[in-house]
Amino acid sequence: MSNETIIYELAKQVVALCVEKNVMIATAESCTGGLVAGCITEIPGASKVLERGFITYSDQAKTEMLGVMSITLRQYGAVSKDVALEMAHGAMSRSEAGISVSITGIAGPDGGSTGKPVGLVHFGGRHYKGAMIHREMNYGDIGRHDIRMAAVETALEMIIELAKLG
Repeated sequence: MSNETIIYELAKQVVALCVEKNVMIATAESCTGGLVAGCITEIPGASKVLERGFITYSDQAKTEMLGVMSITLRQYGAVSKDVALEMAHGAMSRSEAGISVSITGIAGPDGGSTGKPVGLVHFGGRHYKGAMIHREMNYGDIGRHDIRMAAVETALEMIIELAKLG
């Protein structure tokens, strides 16, 4: 099965499960630039579950739109567990969603370092009942497109995991 087919099938599961659970989703996306929300909207019925998406590519956008603290960005960098969790929290607190997912990473080809290589992506997730989850994925330097698609797949899997909680 191709990556696009897997993503489409995951998006179908997201919509069906969130309709069943009567829960809305907010996305907070950096390196994926809205692709998670875009994949969800490929599915009929998406308007019943996608509350909104935040595209916060810059640090300033993360601060202004999601309330990520400047000190967190300075101390840990945009690609970090702490920022991913603050992004997920901000997406939920600034929406009517019951589930939020955030993505921040280095898609390349530039921007990587020894401590934070190209392909490193952090994810945050929140559920309105209080659960918070984090994933750190290092996809490797597999190319910008493939890193972004792999991140979309992981984010959709996290939404499914969170939806099953409630």
